Amino acid sequence: MLLSKGGHRCPPFAFHEYQKRMKILVIEDDPTVGQDYDVVILDMRLPGKSGAQVLHDLRARGFDRPVLILTAQDAVDSKVETLRAGADDYVTKPFAFEELLARVEALSRRPRARISPALKVADLSLNLDTREVKRDGHAIELTPKEYTVLEYLMRHAGRVMSRTLITEYAWGYHFDPGTNIVDVVINHLRKKIDANSARKLIHTIRGVGYVIREENAAGKGS
Repeated sequence: MLLSKGGHRCPPFAFHEYQKRMKILVIEDDPTVGQDYDVVILDMRLPGKSGAQVLHDLRARGFDRPVLILTAQDAVDSKVETLRAGADDYVTKPFAFEELLARVEALSRRPRARISPALKVADLSLNLDTREVKRDGHAIELTPKEYTVLEYLMRHAGRVMSRTLITEYAWGYHFDPGTNIVDVVINHLRKKIDANSARKLIHTIRGVGYVIREENAAGKGS
């Protein structure tokens, strides 16, 4: 196990019951990580950058190792969204260290699989490695926030995502009901993605949020 805090790393140690060594990175306040770890333990409360953003960045650049989340948030919605965002397991604080070790061991036994670098909805594609976005083969230039919002919707294609969830994912702060920042970005995305196509992909679910899907996949959208 390799522990990291503030960039200072401790030497590995073996589990008492097992001879196998694993390289595990515990991200507390050092959000940098390479591919040479078997498991990542990510604390969601990081100074300067949220754990959710670190998770997003890891998956966006193709990091395919298991990620276990440590957090004080025990709400079901929080767990579901974190797992859907790319986490492999979730441990709430306070926790027993024996349980944490058991979960790490379980994650380490999973076969490694390369996460697909591309997201697709109809003829819209988003490459997570190159950050290229194309509609019907034609490249679309997006701002960083437009890309982040589109990626979030495409990761959850077919599911309605609330303004609150989109805001927290893309901007990392709690939703202010008085702001229209999400609506502005969605409007820009519609102009760039849907304006020149007969098939509209980005739909508003009034009073709820937004969803990306083919128009004939789940009824009419707006």
